[in-house]
Amino acid sequence: MNIELILFGAFALLTLLSAGMVIFARSPINSAMALVSTFFFLAGIYVLLWAHTVAVLQVLVYAGAIMVLFLFVIMLLNLGESPTRGRPTLARLAGGAATVGLLAVLVVTLLKVPGDVPAMAPEAQASFGTMALLGQTLFTQWLLPFEAVSLLLLVAMVGAVVVAKSRI
Repeated sequence: MNIELILFGAFALLTLLSAGMVIFARSPINSAMALVSTFFFLAGIYVLLWAHTVAVLQVLVYAGAIMVLFLFVIMLLNLGESPTRGRPTLARLAGGAATVGLLAVLVVTLLKVPGDVPAMAPEAQASFGTMALLGQTLFTQWLLPFEAVSLLLLVAMVGAVVVAKSRI
């Protein structure tokens, strides 16, 4: 059996387990820490796909910067452990049904995708995934969405400070 296949299975299983911990953890801090481990396991999958740039960005941006922001907001809002889970409501049942429906659509779509992948042209392979190409694409084609996300994160952080300040 191929070592890459074994590693992929291990990373995929650990990613799913830690993502489940994100959802089912009672404490927001434990949930955030499980999200960090999910990001690291995803970075391992990216390494197996030879997408080293994306793996490094995954660790630096998501596991580093974004998670620091999440933890800052959680601690600023002083969120504690959630009380009892409560009984199922109509909204929870509808959300669960929507999740199962979306999962079924995903499975059907994945079963319809052909298994063979066309080979990349040799001239495109040389520059694919490089930092220069990533920077050029990010700051030309995707500049407006990039700036919009940075503005959205800034507004969210200011909003968390305002909400936390009003509690004091």
